[in-house]
Amino acid sequence: MRSIMLANRLHLLLPFALPAAADAPTALHDIRSPALDRLIARATLVERVVGEDFQRTLPHERWVARQFGALPSGAAAADEAPLAPYMLRADGGEPGTATWACVQPVHVRIAHDHLVLIDPASLDLSDEEAGALLAVARPLIEELGVRIEAPRPARWYLSGDGFGTLAGASPLRASGRNIEIWLPHEAHSGERSRAWMKLQNEVQMAWFEHPVNEAREARGLPAVNSIWFHAQGAAQPVRSPFARVFSDAAATRGLAMTAGVAAAAPPASFAALRAAGAARGASDDAIRGSSELNADANANTSTSGPTLVELDPFSAPYIEQDWARWNDAFAAMQTDWFEPALAALQSGDLAELGLTLCGDTGSVTLSVTRGDLRKFWRRRVLASLFIE
Repeated sequence: MRSIMLANRLHLLLPFALPAAADAPTALHDIRSPALDRLIARATLVERVVGEDFQRTLPHERWVARQFGALPSGAAAADEAPLAPYMLRADGGEPGTATWACVQPVHVRIAHDHLVLIDPASLDLSDEEAGALLAVARPLIEELGVRIEAPRPARWYLSGDGFGTLAGASPLRASGRNIEIWLPHEAHSGERSRAWMKLQNEVQMAWFEHPVNEAREARGLPAVNSIWFHAQGAAQPVRSPFARVFSDAAATRGLAMTAGVAAAAPPASFAALRAAGAARGASDDAIRGSSELNADANANTSTSGPTLVELDPFSAPYIEQDWARWNDAFAAMQTDWFEPALAALQSGDLAELGLTLCGDTGSVTLSVTRGDLRKFWRRRVLASLFIE
């Protein structure tokens, strides 16, 4: 029988799974992780990216952009993740050759002497609410000569010459922080964009006292009072190092689609991944031969590459500094993924496991094979991975 995970190799991408050194004692309080401890102890260190405090993109965003070759030629990869066109594709649009930015409705909270962005996911914004706000904002945006595509009500894509080389920050990079340094600016000059400021102000005024916001505030929910700009870029020819991709992230799914790789939502567990692989195995060849994955796309696909699974139970509790919930997510990962993956390595059912653990500035990538598990002299500990 053909391997249920194609080339029998699995790579787990885990955003916000790596706490900063200062937070680690709280985040990992009383966790017992023998499976992960052994994997880390015996693994080969593939890459360690320390990152910087004021980078505007996130480590997992930069990682997927590099893996698929989505950076434009000559780009300074240290803080580049131009993922909006791939997000647009995943959401049902077609980016073509234009430069796109992702724009999301957000809540900006007034603190004592500054403004703070809250995690957009915490808004609990319904499609109906987002659609009503979009209906008001769309004509204002189009009047400024900006093209807008909104295949999803709460995630829009804008393209306009006035934005030029504007650089924005990922929402989760700025969430919980003073937004002053994270507001969009011209990448080469550092100056604020007048075009963006005008558009933002127009939308903010249109939403002030909008019935959607009045109803939200009556229910004790935060008003949707601004928009956030990030991930600007143009689609590049990409190539996938992965044979299959499982992810809920629009950017990762869009990169896979552009490269002609089958993409789906992540399974709930390692066991579910095996079951899904067995069910799909018989149809993989037919899928690759269909019009959805044409010959050109297949040429950009590594059919012998590992399966990529991006799992994201950590982001929300990490951003909210809710370490009890983060701790629970970590414990669930032990049971659902680390323990069965270790068992599969030991039995030979899995030939190689890759782990990319990310924080909010840096990341660590490890690789473990069955042979590595016998290297008892390797004694790396989890604490050695923490990023200062």
